[in-house]
Amino acid sequence: MANIAILLADDFEDSEFRVPYQQLQQAGHKLTVLGKEAGTTVKGKKGKEKVAIDAAIADRRASEFDAVVIPGGYSPDHLRTEESAVRFVREVSAAGKPVAAVCHGPSLLIEADIVRGKTVTSWPSVRTDLKNAGATWVDQQVAQDGKLITSRNPGDLDAFSAAIAKALA
Repeated sequence: MANIAILLADDFEDSEFRVPYQQLQQAGHKLTVLGKEAGTTVKGKKGKEKVAIDAAIADRRASEFDAVVIPGGYSPDHLRTEESAVRFVREVSAAGKPVAAVCHGPSLLIEADIVRGKTVTSWPSVRTDLKNAGATWVDQQVAQDGKLITSRNPGDLDAFSAAIAKALA
């Protein structure tokens, strides 16, 4: 099965971490939570989730993983100023591996400069930023353009998780 990185910082959208994590784990995939500092705990913005960071993003390489998942909330905004996170996402994408982001997650994709010419979706407040970065924005549960997979919100998580699983099959 696949080795999947989940990029996470404080104030992530609780369900946007938990649902894909559980569904992909139940499908037999190995998940590693990467953040700014190994051994720390990050908290969801709704206070329902506390997640231990398995390893620092800066200490891991894209070549170790088969895909990356970026939950939304404020976490991607915190990570988009971390060069190691931006580099990691860029390298996973350049290797032709699945890159999946939900809700505000595509803000990190913008920083990694991987949305130009791609069809994507997101939380509505990220729409203009995506368009300005050269993407075509659509309002649908899941937008998949090659190995780039995006979704809008927590209501889309089952379809989002299924699209990731299918891309890894």
